[in-house]
Amino acid sequence: MKKTPKVIITSATTGAMHMPCMSPYLPLTPDQVVEDSVAAAKAGAAIIHLHARDPENGCPVTDPAVYGLYLPRIKAQTNAIINLTTGQPAIRRDPKTGQMVPKLTWSEVLDERLAAPKEFAPEITSFNMGPMNAANWLLGERYDPAQLRDWEKLFISATRDMTLMNTFASMEKIARELGQDRGVTFEYECFDIGHLYTLRMLADRGLVKPPFFIQSVFGFLGGLAAHPRHVQHFKETADMLFGEDYYWSVLAAGKEQIRMTTLSAVMGGNVRVGLEDSLWYGKGLLAKSSAEQVGRIRRILEELGLEVATPDEARAILGTKGADKVNF
Repeated sequence: MKKTPKVIITSATTGAMHMPCMSPYLPLTPDQVVEDSVAAAKAGAAIIHLHARDPENGCPVTDPAVYGLYLPRIKAQTNAIINLTTGQPAIRRDPKTGQMVPKLTWSEVLDERLAAPKEFAPEITSFNMGPMNAANWLLGERYDPAQLRDWEKLFISATRDMTLMNTFASMEKIARELGQDRGVTFEYECFDIGHLYTLRMLADRGLVKPPFFIQSVFGFLGGLAAHPRHVQHFKETADMLFGEDYYWSVLAAGKEQIRMTTLSAVMGGNVRVGLEDSLWYGKGLLAKSSAEQVGRIRRILEELGLEVATPDEARAILGTKGADKVNF
């Protein structure tokens, strides 16, 4: 892999899998999302990864109008690179009835996923390299149904019968409409070793070009477990497939977040933290913001003698098009 001269920290603000019942600190409203994102940038995050939440009930959504409540405000207050998700919602609000309902058909889901990235053309978007069976319903079983919001109950049941879909056709569409047409840099999210081979195939077909910013994901049931052996195997496979044509970053779920990201940095990679990936600061202690997690990993990196990249340094490393070329 290419070793970055300084470590790039990404902060993921809110995500689409954690629910309000899990933490009172999970950002839900536009003000909370903006506050968490700006604080994380001030703490040292060069990249802010964003999902959207329904302003009324906190349910994950893909509505460009909701992203419009965040993006200009975050850009005005920070120099951070903004990274929009292209991830898949589990449920949605029916525009006719106003009720929360299970996900749409596959083609409609893809159109919804790409609506905000196409409209705003950010510097970076996530790009999932394959399907995965998410297990949010297992987390949901820990909570008393009587204490859950109606949409949380629906969300739990929907994710039990849901695959995070990323077909070859959809990946070609994302590569063309975001990368080729809008100059977006991709964060290639890989939940399994096979996802690296998918990226290699897309590159061989000329759909995406190096250097690749590969985000390896550990600790989510349905993907690779958060174990040092898996981290080592992932890097060895990426080295075999891409040589020096990629930059590497690691994120990990829950209690393994800091351990796995520290391991990535020691091995020459970059790191991602934030409340999307883990609600915890330490054992039995909820994080009050993504900035707390950013501050913690930054202190660890600096104790290890590693420097943290600024947003402009991250832009230069990853070759993004620049904040002046986005549509917000």
